[in-house]
Amino acid sequence: MNCLFLYKFKFKIIENVHKSGFVNIIGNPNVGKSTLMNAFVGEKLSIITNKAQTTRHRILGIVNGEDFQMVFSDTPGILKPAYELQHSMMDFVKSAFQDADVLLYLVELGEKALKDEAFFKKLQHTEIPVLLLLNKIDKGHEELLLEQQKHWQEQLPKAEIFAISALQNFGVPEVFNRILELLPESPPFYPKDQLTDKPERFFVNEKIREKILMHYKKEIPYSVEIETESFEETESIIRIRSIIMVERESQKAIILGHKGAAIKRVGTEARKDLEKFFDKKIHLETYVKVNKDWRSDPKQLKRFGYDQN
Repeated sequence: MNCLFLYKFKFKIIENVHKSGFVNIIGNPNVGKSTLMNAFVGEKLSIITNKAQTTRHRILGIVNGEDFQMVFSDTPGILKPAYELQHSMMDFVKSAFQDADVLLYLVELGEKALKDEAFFKKLQHTEIPVLLLLNKIDKGHEELLLEQQKHWQEQLPKAEIFAISALQNFGVPEVFNRILELLPESPPFYPKDQLTDKPERFFVNEKIREKILMHYKKEIPYSVEIETESFEETESIIRIRSIIMVERESQKAIILGHKGAAIKRVGTEARKDLEKFFDKKIHLETYVKVNKDWRSDPKQLKRFGYDQN
């Protein structure tokens, strides 16, 4: 939880001053942005898989202390959009530049630049403080690390460079402390007991989508969207009904699997994760529905929360 995570850090706060700010995480797909935000927040708010484009939305994770509030923002991996959904995903990244007090640019060893040159140029010329985080250093060696540090210092001379392993929590406390130093003086933006900006149904959708990303191959996971139609909570149980949207009848058959075995596995694994997340017994019903070409339909994308206008 938030409070347990904070006890791992030693930091100095100026007495009678409150700091608040938006700390936005950007980078190429699958470099560990979601792992890093979850490490900061102390909760698994962003789903994590080994597949690119796992994160589709901009997700806020809020870390509170007595005299500060950090609003972390996990964003989709930067790419060149191929269809309307990906254009909407990149709009979330653009918004991260607009309201950031601190930018965390996450790269893994061996990377040379962002996959979109326009975003990288924007990063080079921004006046926002940039912390460049070399992630997954546990998978490299010292010679490569030194070479990468030199490369990135040349590319982004104003950035501060940190070597970290988000998965192992190596170097993360030092980054946390530096962010705290950079935050502006400000009252909190959100109530001090708030963990995120997303509603319960969002996390239901994400847990189900995570299991689909894990268990299905090729285009299937990227053609799926989840919509939770009902979320009814009592003292002892939460009853949830969720629809798995696909674009083709053939995809529906694959999601269901032989005699419904595949979707049953997805539902069972998602239910177990949701019981941990909500700390309550869950009854989860999942259904599959064809929603033709939803990824290219602006009206459908707005319905699923991808339109920021």
